Amino acid sequence: MSSIAPATRPSSRFPGLDGLRAIAVILVVAYHLFPPAVLPGGFVGVDVFFVISGFLITSLLLRERTATGRVALGRFWQRRARRLLPALALVVAVCSTLAWLVGGDVLVGLDAQVLGAATFSSNWLSIAGGGGYFSAAAPELFRNFWSLAVEEQFYVLWPLLFPLFLLLPRTWGRAAAAFALAAASAVWMVTVTSRGGDLTRAYFGTDTHAFGLLLGVGLAFLLVPLLRPGDPSQDAAARPHWTRAVLARRAAGFAGVVALVGIVVIASLPTAGSTAAFPGALLGASVLSAVAITAGVWPGAAFGRAIDVPPMRWIGDRSYGIYLWHWPLLVVAMAVLQGATTTAVVPVPIGLGVLVVTLAASALSYRYVETPVRRIGFRASTRALWRRLQGGPRARLRVLGAALAGVLVLAGTGAALAAAPDESSAEAAVEAGRRALERARVSPEITPTPAATPAPDDGGVPGDEITAVGDSVMLASAGGLMDRLPGIEVDAEVSRPMRAGPRILEALASEGRLRPYVVIALGTNGPVDHDALDRIAADLGPDRSLVLVNAYAPRDWIPGVNADLQAFAAARPNVVVADWAAAIAPHEDLLAGDRIHPGEAGGRIFADTVADAVDRLAEERRERAELFVQLQQTRLDAGR
Repeated sequence: MSSIAPATRPSSRFPGLDGLRAIAVILVVAYHLFPPAVLPGGFVGVDVFFVISGFLITSLLLRERTATGRVALGRFWQRRARRLLPALALVVAVCSTLAWLVGGDVLVGLDAQVLGAATFSSNWLSIAGGGGYFSAAAPELFRNFWSLAVEEQFYVLWPLLFPLFLLLPRTWGRAAAAFALAAASAVWMVTVTSRGGDLTRAYFGTDTHAFGLLLGVGLAFLLVPLLRPGDPSQDAAARPHWTRAVLARRAAGFAGVVALVGIVVIASLPTAGSTAAFPGALLGASVLSAVAITAGVWPGAAFGRAIDVPPMRWIGDRSYGIYLWHWPLLVVAMAVLQGATTTAVVPVPIGLGVLVVTLAASALSYRYVETPVRRIGFRASTRALWRRLQGGPRARLRVLGAALAGVLVLAGTGAALAAAPDESSAEAAVEAGRRALERARVSPEITPTPAATPAPDDGGVPGDEITAVGDSVMLASAGGLMDRLPGIEVDAEVSRPMRAGPRILEALASEGRLRPYVVIALGTNGPVDHDALDRIAADLGPDRSLVLVNAYAPRDWIPGVNADLQAFAAARPNVVVADWAAAIAPHEDLLAGDRIHPGEAGGRIFADTVADAVDRLAEERRERAELFVQLQQTRLDAGR
């Protein structure tokens, strides 16, 4: 059973796991629907799910082997399919149809995403395609399916490896082997991130992110022989005496509370997209989840009953559907209501609206789709629908209505797959800028269009006196810059932070390509690195002038970036700010779907903003030079 998927119903539940599942899905949903202020590290809820999943699946396998002497793999995988596939197919069909109705960037890469959902390989396809969980600029419609893929791969492989663990001597040996593999997975995550800094590979990879599942496996080997819920041959008196001691029960309850508090604290830390999470925050949340599970299932402890209150149990039962529905609904809602696919900043009303729709959709799916198939299977559910079709008019109408809706969403899914573009509008804008730079390098004699070129006598600084260094926003605007400022040197690339600036300028200077006016546009990808900014100014020296382009993006750090750039320019001569944020704010329609990268018309606004700032800086330099001459003349006159 998936930790995200509906709970398996043994004859006696493990207490506390429904509540813990509810807490996990609340963390993830809050992280996605209400960024960045609410639970900025809420993505660790997925790791809570992983530990629960490893524990429950191993518990099921141990109990089946104890009861029957074997594990029926066919029946095991059939039960998994009953629990996972109905809701998954429904979400894919409905949300693909909604995306087709919206159109645009929400359809990008949909064919690969649906393939990943169908084959439970979403995580590896995202890695191969360069997708990133922590990139909110152009999110995939079914990006959240990566964790489902990890769990399904576990469900396929673990029952095959399970008999090998049973060959190990005694319970502690089996648990130790599982914990050793968990440690190896965590070390491998550290290796992947330190070797290449690829956080997406480390986060999405089944090998690098298996430690939570394996911690759950080891925990099951330790606890199930002590607990055996639902086994009538094992009453409370048969358990070891020390497990029923008052001190043990109280210690378990206290440990559970501490573990829950620790998980929430980790979820409150802004570690997303940083190496602090790999595996620090993830492993910490996983270990605390194992403690919370132990406290919940401990015989006689009150902790499990306390977190299994009815509202939490309701959420826990539907946590699989809630997890599946919330993300694609958010992507579609942002595209419809904000005209953008970015989810970096979600307005609170949209987040609340998506939450309400998610709860309603998951409740309906749980009642009318997931539960019937889980209880009686696919074929029996089909036969039940056929019997209703042969019943009274009202029942027949309901079945026909459901069938018609199914046909429509399947047709919509097909249409969405057929219409899915290969690249987003942001990618297209950046690629257009890259092609413009390549054309300029191959054919430098090509001149810009006359309509975009300033008149020779306009008094502006010519492009051959300007070096521009920037990130993907400048790269998307490269065509506009070269039209507006012929001869400008543009060095721009995607995902550049401010700290990359000094190294780039040093290389340009060593090659003799650093000109009198230097434009820096490196504020989009993170807070300002003040040391890097100081080094840039120092390296340019008093003989060169610096233009800092501020940033415009739905990111929580952008206001701070713009304030820092303004303060830096105000404190230094020969430094001004090109106010790109103010220039493009009234023209958001000229940006790509991510509300960051300008298209062709937006690139012209970027170029005009840069040109105006350079001219303003040149005028200030002329005024200072004239003032200096006047002061010198005054001193000479006074000395006569």
